[in-house]
Amino acid sequence: MPEILDTVLLLALPASGKSEVRRFLASLAPDECRRDMCLGPTLQLDDYPYVHFMHRIDDELVARHQPAIFYKGPERPFQDNFTWGVLIELLNEDFDDLVAGRVIDAPSFAQHLFDRLDAARAKCGQSRALELVPYGVRRDVAAALEAEVAEFVHAKNATAREDKRGRTIVIEAARGGPNGAAFPLTPPQGYQYSLGRFSDAVLRRASILYVWVTPEQSRQKNWERARPDGQSSILHHGVPLEVMLAEYGCDDMDWLLRQSDEPGTVRVEKVVERTDAQGKRVWDLATYHLPVARFDNREDLTTFVRKEAREWGKDEVAKLRAGLGGALRDLGEQCARRG
Repeated sequence: MPEILDTVLLLALPASGKSEVRRFLASLAPDECRRDMCLGPTLQLDDYPYVHFMHRIDDELVARHQPAIFYKGPERPFQDNFTWGVLIELLNEDFDDLVAGRVIDAPSFAQHLFDRLDAARAKCGQSRALELVPYGVRRDVAAALEAEVAEFVHAKNATAREDKRGRTIVIEAARGGPNGAAFPLTPPQGYQYSLGRFSDAVLRRASILYVWVTPEQSRQKNWERARPDGQSSILHHGVPLEVMLAEYGCDDMDWLLRQSDEPGTVRVEKVVERTDAQGKRVWDLATYHLPVARFDNREDLTTFVRKEAREWGKDEVAKLRAGLGGALRDLGEQCARRG
């Protein structure tokens, strides 16, 4: 049997079943994870909370007669598509905090988040826009978000405190491109760009589990899951239709697999910094081949997981266990062969 997977990038279009997969995995006993899924008990990261907080910040700014920073409007895409890279930079920080067991404490968790957002924006060539918000407005926006951000940070800290031995880190993200786009997708849209923004620390350890649904199914499932009060929930938020068509009308995972020089992998190239023998900083082009397995969810094996666990049907659980377990065991075997 292959060893357990170290770090899994859980990728797919919105509403494809990623969050349901995470919830199902979290429900399994440790021996089930190892035996059936090639996973240790999971430690989970996700960029969606930052998407939600960006909306909350914009809403609070506009309510105070200030310009929005992140979005063209409440139901519209990002003002600057390089915000996709900002989200990856935030995940890189979360990964480092998790691995190091680093917990966050701050006089204001919301103000700390604002500083993190500005620093990540700067790494992606954007302005430190939250630094430019008038002091009193920024203070009031932080106060409006403080309780919600504090809850997120406390959960993040609890995960960082967990014993990492024998565990698998799962990182969820969704990327795509415009409906009907040609390939390769134009950066910063698509997985090609976002995978290249992950840190060397992530890429050296990562493999990919891709949840396969069609763009049409993604849009339908997105509409079905959305609740008016669900925007802070990973299971019940809805993506606006304009965003679904402009940012998630297709994705480039299949194209990347077909372009790779090693079958069953996605090739990622990234400029990385290192120190040479003389102690000088130098930059090299590093190449990574991330093993990929596809979990076929086109027949919808996951929607039932949104219900309370006591309501899950035995047949539903068995089908999901078989489909998901088959994909993860295949991924584990690929990683084992690669050493």
